[in-house]
Amino acid sequence: MNPLSLSSRLLEVTVISCENLLDNRKQPVKKNAFVNIKSESYSCNLQTTKMDKEGGGFPKWNEKLIVDLPMHARHLSVEVQCKNSSGIKTVGIAKVPTSDFIGGILPEDYLHFLSYRLRNEKGEKNGIINFSVRVKNAAPPSSQSAAGCAAAYTQQWTAAPIDMGSSYNGSCGVVTGVPVYPRSFLGNSMAKRF
Repeated sequence: MNPLSLSSRLLEVTVISCENLLDNRKQPVKKNAFVNIKSESYSCNLQTTKMDKEGGGFPKWNEKLIVDLPMHARHLSVEVQCKNSSGIKTVGIAKVPTSDFIGGILPEDYLHFLSYRLRNEKGEKNGIINFSVRVKNAAPPSSQSAAGCAAAYTQQWTAAPIDMGSSYNGSCGVVTGVPVYPRSFLGNSMAKRF
């Protein structure tokens, strides 16, 4: 593993499109919309799409950007701007928590398709941005944890015991919301109970 990957992750962000972008909350954005992506407040790591010159309030880019995300980063900033005769104007911003695409039960290099509500400088809703994110330099999976979803089907599964109590009337009841885990996930002390 190279030293860069210990302090940061490389993200492949594909900016797909936006919906319902408004200029001054009244009329659709006419043209020249583009997207800036950066990790938290680091402007030195700013990546920008090309301008969509004809999409108006529904611009499309389908453009891949590589973003360096520090390991300590808590969010990714996605900012939609447009260029008009008076200069560059921010249309909307979305702060995407890194926990939405890093961590959890999915492998780190999983391709996440996300849609976020954009907010203008006053905090009001102003459109939606659609994009995908994948970690490019994800650590190789360990034998225990990263077997991922596919390997989970080969493990022996255990359900937590359920006490139906006196309300059970002999019919075939349906129980919902009961967690089911692979035996290796529960650990030795829990697995012995079942």
